[in-house]
Amino acid sequence: MVLKDFLSLACGLLKSLCQTKNITRVRLVNTQPKTSRLHRALAAATLCALTTLTGPTQAAQIATDPGDYSPLPAGIDLGLLYYQHVTRTSVYAKGEEAPVDAELTTDISLLRWVHFIEIGGMIADPQIILPFGKVDLGKPLGGLEASSAEGIGDPIVGGTLWVMNNPTTKQALGVTALVSLPLGSYDADQGPVNVGENRYKLITQLAWVTPLSQSLSLDLIGEYTRFGDNDDFLSLTREQADQYGFQTHLSRHLSDQTRLALSYFHDFGGETTVAGVSQDDELDNSRLQLGVSHFFAADKQILLQYGQDLHTESGFREDSRLNLRLVKVF
Repeated sequence: MVLKDFLSLACGLLKSLCQTKNITRVRLVNTQPKTSRLHRALAAATLCALTTLTGPTQAAQIATDPGDYSPLPAGIDLGLLYYQHVTRTSVYAKGEEAPVDAELTTDISLLRWVHFIEIGGMIADPQIILPFGKVDLGKPLGGLEASSAEGIGDPIVGGTLWVMNNPTTKQALGVTALVSLPLGSYDADQGPVNVGENRYKLITQLAWVTPLSQSLSLDLIGEYTRFGDNDDFLSLTREQADQYGFQTHLSRHLSDQTRLALSYFHDFGGETTVAGVSQDDELDNSRLQLGVSHFFAADKQILLQYGQDLHTESGFREDSRLNLRLVKVF
């Protein structure tokens, strides 16, 4: 019954999104000369493409958490609620801080449903993710006025297949494919200051999980993302090259209920092009996070993380990131 209610809610949200998107496209007729729009778009390129899961594209497309790739038995369902608060006050280009006064804050939440099944003797977890929240550009930047956007982001569907799972050794190898659908709230006149992205994305991950001792475990994740084009970015077309990254989580298990984890994220590639003009904004960015998770009931878990960027080659630098996650096991 819980799953039925969740899917009913999801369908209602998606229907609302589609209706909103149609209305938005009617009112986004831009009468500015094309040259003016081009200058504005190129000036705004430092802000490009906010992603609903992790903030700007200067981050993993799907930021995993410690233990995400440890499979559960078939028949288990997970309901998850995430909240992410990220502040940024500086912009970087080619590893150097740009001489601009910047302020970008994102408050993003996610509803996520995961269902574990068995396929051909292997565990899989089809899932749906519904982001929503607010993006706030607190100060003018790159030809864009201070502005904000809020609403529902692009829904993500897909899942993981564990091609290897050894419950005895607790080692597992998982392959993930997720598709981001351009159904979220989007205003073309605001360019990058949007919750939705107005483009498709294919996000894939390969993950290996292994214990290092009785109290230590390691998660290693590689990520590859392919982007569709945004054909209405300030009335122009924005393209993005493939993005690569890796994530790792080193966990200290204090008990069966509690773990501490140190997480590292590094992302490469993803250079953008606006109206055929390369932005020379290829990524080589890294972030460190410290987190703690605890089962405060047999079927309920809370996760709290704090992190910040270590190195920013291109884009906004994260001053601080606060992540909160609640999990209910069904």
